[in-house]
Amino acid sequence: MEPTASLSILALLMLGLTQAVPLMEPQHVDITTRILSTNNGSRELLLEGDIVLPRTRNALVCANNNCFWKKSSTGLVQVPFTVMHGDNTLETTLLSVKHATKISYLPIFSLSPLRCYSSVGRTGGKQVVSLSTRGCVYHGIVQHELNHALGFYHEHTRSDRDRYVTINWQNIDPTMQYNFNKENTNNLNTPYDYSSVMHYGKTAFTINGLNTITPIPDASRINTLYNC
Repeated sequence: MEPTASLSILALLMLGLTQAVPLMEPQHVDITTRILSTNNGSRELLLEGDIVLPRTRNALVCANNNCFWKKSSTGLVQVPFTVMHGDNTLETTLLSVKHATKISYLPIFSLSPLRCYSSVGRTGGKQVVSLSTRGCVYHGIVQHELNHALGFYHEHTRSDRDRYVTINWQNIDPTMQYNFNKENTNNLNTPYDYSSVMHYGKTAFTINGLNTITPIPDASRINTLYNC
């Protein structure tokens, strides 16, 4: 079954699921920690913990807009989706969400029983957004993976990130430092969003328990307080 979804970005970002599946993340566990924990040991080649490779383009910098979803003659961006393996909870929720914007959401091919991951942008053909019911079906994680499929990278890899955060390379597992490389992104004249659902947690890929990402305003306040 491949219905054309009349689902909207805003509506799915406010996704609600039935009683059998949790919605809100525990407050003490950030989105990054949960995604990385769920994807640990994945056979997929995942960049930055949840992006399916290969990547042949930069997020939001896309020649001829070929990696974005197309707008129909009605002004809506309609994207067919399928929920695999009889996942009635997700399917029922996706089909029942009301319109809220001019973009209707997204193909879900739940092919992995244990993982949370997505490609960046439209790849053509059947596109996988993996949302395991064993750890991925939380509001923030669903929003995070669907944002990847729309064409967004992680916030901390923005081309202008060095103005806003310090990457503490000494605290990062050397085999994982590539996950903090900057991308050639189109930032759409929007401010850096420290609280974005697309932002890594402060200890992502830490090797020693210390912060791997420090907001520059924090560093500035400390230096001011101690006259450094």
